[in-house]
Amino acid sequence: MAAKQAQKKITPKAPAASSCLLKWATRALIFGVIVAICGYLDTIKDRWYVLDPTELHELAKSAIEANPNNTAGMIEHIWVFNNAGGAMGAMYIIHASITEYLIIFGTPLGTEGHSGLHTADDYFNILVGEQWAFSAGALEMERYPAGTVHHLPRGTAKQYKMHEGCFALEYARGWIPLMLPFGYADALSSTLDFPTLYHTTLFTGREIILNLLRGKI
Repeated sequence: MAAKQAQKKITPKAPAASSCLLKWATRALIFGVIVAICGYLDTIKDRWYVLDPTELHELAKSAIEANPNNTAGMIEHIWVFNNAGGAMGAMYIIHASITEYLIIFGTPLGTEGHSGLHTADDYFNILVGEQWAFSAGALEMERYPAGTVHHLPRGTAKQYKMHEGCFALEYARGWIPLMLPFGYADALSSTLDFPTLYHTTLFTGREIILNLLRGKI
């Protein structure tokens, strides 16, 4: 019996360390490819923009001049509540695509919260009322009355406050889907306002899909 067992060939197992190293090398390669693709897309995203921040600012100012102190005269709207960064208001989606969105956002009551840290540049064109903002480390607040634009560059965050009766034409350009978790977080963790979450997802998703079908990324 002992002799027969000695004659059996023993197949050595592959070293566990080599197998683990190969897995991590594969994952690192996939991650590197994804980062390279994202980096390339980020350099060419400008070609998909159809809106211009300067023109939108001029449009906002002309609306203010034509309808001074008349919010209803500036906008014809279908409102949906929006909770993000601790602030609450209502919004009307004018345009939404992979690389841009344009909305009317505001509240007659006033609100305050965190701007969020985004992958898009955000332009807040104040139509009515006034917005205040504060960057960490600053000793003075930023003030944006009607007719001005508050530009929040991507990758930056601020505390902001919209006073009573403040409404703005908000334009964002960059990678819009990556901003959605910020918009969903309050509903999922705090307000539990699932009907509003449903309508926000429905309207935004519908606009993005329709624009993709038109060839607008």
